[in-house]
Amino acid sequence: MRRADRLFRIVEYLKARRQVVKALDLAEEMEVSIRTIYRDMADLNLSGVPIVGEAGVGYMLDKDHIVRPLMFDIEELNALMLGAQMVKSWPDKSLSRAAQGAMDKISSVLPDTLRSEIAETFMFSFQSQAGEAIKIDFGSLRLAIRNQNIVHFQYENASGEQSVREINPLALAHFSPVWLLLGWCNLRDDFRHFRLDRMSALQIRNEKFKPRQGQTLQDFLQKEARLRKEKR
Repeated sequence: MRRADRLFRIVEYLKARRQVVKALDLAEEMEVSIRTIYRDMADLNLSGVPIVGEAGVGYMLDKDHIVRPLMFDIEELNALMLGAQMVKSWPDKSLSRAAQGAMDKISSVLPDTLRSEIAETFMFSFQSQAGEAIKIDFGSLRLAIRNQNIVHFQYENASGEQSVREINPLALAHFSPVWLLLGWCNLRDDFRHFRLDRMSALQIRNEKFKPRQGQTLQDFLQKEARLRKEKR
């Protein structure tokens, strides 16, 4: 990475976090030494970038600082366009339209040389035909997670056994070709995940839930991290 690009990336990195970032974390992210980060921070301060902090403590960017837009390089464009294609292949029509809109916006501001190179891409993503069809409304479930609505549905497990579940939905995860819903199951009083292709009769309740301690997505992720660590 060129030094000029690294300095801009440091500012972007700090801008995205809005909290004190240690020099060690910056050094690992930029793949340079801590000494190089110290020099870079000094140079950014001298150039007028309002960075608060010092060596040995950490750094934070003033919240009112505006980062000027930077043109993507070809690898970043390939990553963005491929990611957008993947989202287009998902069963959520609203996200699919948003992904196409994002691709159109990116293409519209590219120089002719980059637009041509993106148009001739050799990477594609298509909807998988390996999994079972999802019968519930993917978009409604996604909005239920965002709005913290309790959801109610019928579920059929791998053995064909049927059950009715009431869930505080927390997240969706994609393990191609399977989509999973993660949530707090009020029947089992624990975290559970459900394959979307085995769910039916989805109802989005008007009733909302407030994540309690021990029942949040962060609690689940911390629990999973502990289990992985214990298995090593």
